[in-house]
Amino acid sequence: MSESERTRRNRGVLGATYAALTTVARPLIELTLARRKALGREDPKRIGERKGRPGKARPQGALLWIHAASIGEALSVKRLIDSLLERYPALQILVTTGTVTSAQILADQLPERACHQYVPVDRPAWVRRFLDHWRPDAAFWVESEIWPNLVFETQARGIPMVLVNARMSSRSFARWQKMPGPIGRLLKGFCLVMAQNEGEASQLRALGADPVTAPGNLKYAAGPLPADREALDALTKAIGSRPVWLAASTHPGEEEIAAYAHQRLASTWPDLMTVIVPRHPARSEDIATKLRALGLTVTRRSQGTLPGAGTDIYIADTLGELGLFYRLAPVAFVGGSLIPHGGQNVLEPARLDCAIVHGPHMENFRVIAEEMLAKGAAFEVADAEELVKVVSRLLADETLRHQVAATAEAVARQRAEVLETVVSQLEPVLAGFAARAPERVGAPTVGGSADARP
Repeated sequence: MSESERTRRNRGVLGATYAALTTVARPLIELTLARRKALGREDPKRIGERKGRPGKARPQGALLWIHAASIGEALSVKRLIDSLLERYPALQILVTTGTVTSAQILADQLPERACHQYVPVDRPAWVRRFLDHWRPDAAFWVESEIWPNLVFETQARGIPMVLVNARMSSRSFARWQKMPGPIGRLLKGFCLVMAQNEGEASQLRALGADPVTAPGNLKYAAGPLPADREALDALTKAIGSRPVWLAASTHPGEEEIAAYAHQRLASTWPDLMTVIVPRHPARSEDIATKLRALGLTVTRRSQGTLPGAGTDIYIADTLGELGLFYRLAPVAFVGGSLIPHGGQNVLEPARLDCAIVHGPHMENFRVIAEEMLAKGAAFEVADAEELVKVVSRLLADETLRHQVAATAEAVARQRAEVLETVVSQLEPVLAGFAARAPERVGAPTVGGSADARP
């Protein structure tokens, strides 16, 4: 059976229909990419990678492809990458993501023998171009980022695939239960599915994944977010003895809530400073405009300025510095949670001595958030008024603040062994190729035949 025949058979009717639609939709996809580029959501210098055109030559030897949706997923497997490269000195790793932010941060954080490319848009010709060039020996997909054309084309080439740190929201599970055929075909493309917990594992098994294990959540294995010591010292000096709290990884609508909280809290702490770290720094100019309209004095870090004595809101609109601000603020609200986004990673502030507050929408980190709440390691607030009350209480009560922060750190530290469990379960997949010395030459080069197709 030819590769194309295997691909058609694996896809089924709905998968074949999706492939056909994404083929003929090229003009619409091109227009969408152009609009995203104009908005700063695509890298104009690397837009070809989104069409499968390589930005680098394929390294010689064994190549593992790891795909993650964005920076959160990519950082969750950073220590896994480090561990695999240490264990297999001949291994090379390709990491793909789909966002500009993730590419910029990973450029500084990936180790030697690992490189980043943008994932191709899920259009058959672009996917094939990508696979023709990179020819990975295995592919690890992170969490729930599953694109049909990428899965089926990879599967058709006989490339073993593993779904790592897999999760599925209750909403997605309910939706996929109505379409068991398509999700079953997709999940059967993976030779191993490694769920974050037994609850996720049960849902994935019910949808057709096999085999499924539940080694734990790799986010527990991550280290503290980094911070530049000179930048930390400069900010600490600029802030001085002022009380400060942080609204981290905020999404649209949450900055206004943080500003409202600041205005309410300032009646008790007149010299209070609020730090806002937007999840997407490109929004910072719009955020600053809205907050200044409320009568607040706003300073933006991207403009190279430190907060002054009169700064009400300091917008930290730079990349890769969240660890810096978690170290500065004793109280941290974790965003994406007061609006129905699903929340951000509460383990990051837990490792850096923060008393944590979050909203009710923590679906992306449900198990972790529930455990932290049960152990008194975080506070959940329903709205702006509750946010004001909890932040006020934590700023006023140093003993409570330290107690909550210490409990959160203990929760974050308790499952660090998950990394070794994950690596041991991956060894059968890696054993066949990861240890072999570089031997593959003649891979398609940038601008070669792999670029010929539209």
